[in-house]
Amino acid sequence: MRKALIQLHASVFIAGFTGLFGKLITYNEVDIVWYRMLFTTLILLVFTGVPHVPFKKILKLAGCGALLGLHWMLFYASIKASNVSIGVVCFALVGFFTAILEPLLNNKRISVREILVSLITLLGIVLIFSFDSRYRYGIMIGVVSSFVNALYLVLNKKCIPGIQSRSVLFYQMSGGLIGVSLIIPIYLAIFPSGQPVLIIPEGANLWWMLCHALFCTVCMYLLQIMATKTLSAFTVNLTYNLEPCYSLIWAFLFFGEARELNAAFYIGIILVIVSVCIQTLLTLRDNKTKKIG
Repeated sequence: MRKALIQLHASVFIAGFTGLFGKLITYNEVDIVWYRMLFTTLILLVFTGVPHVPFKKILKLAGCGALLGLHWMLFYASIKASNVSIGVVCFALVGFFTAILEPLLNNKRISVREILVSLITLLGIVLIFSFDSRYRYGIMIGVVSSFVNALYLVLNKKCIPGIQSRSVLFYQMSGGLIGVSLIIPIYLAIFPSGQPVLIIPEGANLWWMLCHALFCTVCMYLLQIMATKTLSAFTVNLTYNLEPCYSLIWAFLFFGEARELNAAFYIGIILVIVSVCIQTLLTLRDNKTKKIG
């Protein structure tokens, strides 16, 4: 359990750079996601080859990969419609959606404790949501993105048992690339782009995309998948609420976004951090209790 929590928090720290890359790469969200999956697939192909996995499992992993790609597109759209701070903070709602989706999809009772912890996060998001009407469109997209990501992580936990982490990531990225390619026309019909779509990346954009694929996809998701095999989807998702805290540091340092935020925003962030700390302590206590029992 302790090792899984270390892996989880390491992946969250790396994830904190995702919003930064989303801002640095000047292409639209469709380009960012499509090339992120393409470059990740190629990197894994070089280092792992084509792993052997039963075909039915491949289809399930590809479906999860398509959900992940849709989450990414909405996540980057949220950032571009508002700013890095708003986009990554909306991500904190993943824990709330997971507390509802995980029991429903696994035929379990809804945990009152998880709902209460999630409500702390929800209160924080409500405070952040109200701070500036200019960003409400970006916030709404971010909320939908969080729901899609919660669904991905709950279904992903059901698919990965018995499969090596590298194999899971390879088929999610390669299968997801196909799924995202099919989703893109529908996505663009709902969210028309003012920029050219699927252009060949070059210059600084190409460099940032390669770094994005290597560090914020290969490294991050391998750690996340390993942690998910031990921890509950709710614990994983709620801990990822810390991602905004890391992202905010970079947004403040590189983009000066602290000037755009007010007291309600910071109170909301504190509530998000409190919810993660409570769940981490409860998870460690539960594990200790099981060992004693």
